[in-house]
Amino acid sequence: MSSLRTDRPSRPEPDVPGITVIASRQTVRHVVVLGAGGHGRELADIVRAVADGSGDVSLLGVIDDNEPDRALLGRSGMRFLGGRSALDGRDVDVHIGVGYPHIRRAIDEALQRPAQAIVHPTALVGSTVTLGAGAVLAQNVIVTTNITIGRHSHINIGASISHDCTIGDYVTVCPHATITGSARIGDDVFIGAGATLLPGVTIGDRAVVGAGAVVSVDVAPDTTVAGVPARQINSSDRSR
Repeated sequence: MSSLRTDRPSRPEPDVPGITVIASRQTVRHVVVLGAGGHGRELADIVRAVADGSGDVSLLGVIDDNEPDRALLGRSGMRFLGGRSALDGRDVDVHIGVGYPHIRRAIDEALQRPAQAIVHPTALVGSTVTLGAGAVLAQNVIVTTNITIGRHSHINIGASISHDCTIGDYVTVCPHATITGSARIGDDVFIGAGATLLPGVTIGDRAVVGAGAVVSVDVAPDTTVAGVPARQINSSDRSR
C-alpha cells in the first residue's frame, strides 16, 4: 500500500491533519451504503456526520438485496434505494455496511466499486496515518502515529490503535477494543468488543479475537482465541 496521495481533490477529504487517503478521485463524492442492518445504519450515520461537516460528501441512501425494516430506516431518516441493481448507471462510492470481514471482502471484490476513507468528526487522528480505500473510523476512535489501516477495514466506536501498528484489509475492530503499539494485524481479522492486544503481537489472516480477550502472544492465521489471557478455542470449546 502506497502512502502517496493519488488524484487528490482540491479540498482534502477527510480534512484531518496527518491523514493520507488512498484512491481519492473526485471533489464531491456521492456515497451509497450497502447494508440496511444495524452495521449498515451505523455506517450511514458516520457518512452523514462527515457530509454535515463537509461539502465534499453526499449520502444518497442505502441499498440491500434483502427487504429491510423500512419503518426503522424511515425513523433514521435514511433513503432506501433498492437492491444492488440500484447502483446501475450511478457514479457513486460504495461503503459496505457488513460487520463480517470475509463477507465484506466478497462484496467488494464482486462490485469493483471505488470508496474513499470515511472518518467521523469525533475521531482523533495523529500524524502519518494512512487509510486504505473504504476504511472507516467511527465515533471517538483514536489512532495515534505511524499507523496503516487497509482497504475496507472498519474501526468501530471508541476503539484505539497506538503507534506503529499495521492493520490489514477487511479487518473489523469492534467497539472499545484496544490495539497497543507495534501490533501487526493481518487481512480479514475480526477483533471483538473490548479486546486488548498487547504491544508487538501479530494476528494472522482470518483470525478471530473474542470479546474481552487479552492477547499477549502471536495468533496464528485461521485461529480463534478468547479469554484472559487469550487462548485458542478448539472445536470442542465452541460447542459448549
